[in-house]
Amino acid sequence: MSAMSASPISFGIDIATRYLDLAGVFSCALLGGAVARTAGLDLFGFLVVGIISGLGGGLIRDVLLQHGTPVALTDYAYLSTAVAGSVVVFLIKISEQSWNRLFTALDAAVIGFWAVAGANKTLAVGLGWLPAVLLGTVTAVGGGALRDVILGRVPAVFGGNGLYATVAVAVAGVMVACSYLGVPQVGIGLGVALALVFRLTAVHYGWNLPNGLDWQPQSKVASTVRRHIEPSTRNGEEE
Repeated sequence: MSAMSASPISFGIDIATRYLDLAGVFSCALLGGAVARTAGLDLFGFLVVGIISGLGGGLIRDVLLQHGTPVALTDYAYLSTAVAGSVVVFLIKISEQSWNRLFTALDAAVIGFWAVAGANKTLAVGLGWLPAVLLGTVTAVGGGALRDVILGRVPAVFGGNGLYATVAVAVAGVMVACSYLGVPQVGIGLGVALALVFRLTAVHYGWNLPNGLDWQPQSKVASTVRRHIEPSTRNGEEE
């Protein structure tokens, strides 16, 4: 792919990807620290939650890529950045509620940073557009999902969070399209801008994907099946 060939442009994209990755690590470590404060954890808890929040998505991406040791384990800037973000929130009171009110724009930018970085890294190892979109999304949402799981919460990305994953999918798709068109630099700027606009608009207007629908088929076969299932369900509830 011409956009990924060895050239000054490719080198510049690699550098930009690294710094976008680190920006995402720091911001998500801050958010992880804010969640740890809300949960009443101690310093060790702050560090663990912040590091998982900051590095989790990138670790999942790099393990799935199987293209060498995950960068978080070879580039010490990653762990140092995650620790720094956790310590900042340990020292400065930022609750999860305050984060949601004051740092929505930063949160939106992080989606852009990581979706772009994940898509770029996937394309750089020679995979196609679908894995690039998938791993761009995983990079953006994976750390937060792991953080919520270890804290015993339903991951926020699964609903009621202002189209978080949907924004990541859209940004990764834009990055991939621009890379295939030979203008990856445009994809970086456009992807981050799209994340900001899309995410902030979704939060402002309360956009979310629909929950499970209540529609039921009305055919005779469906009615017969429901008549047999519903009594069994009620009996199970009574027990």
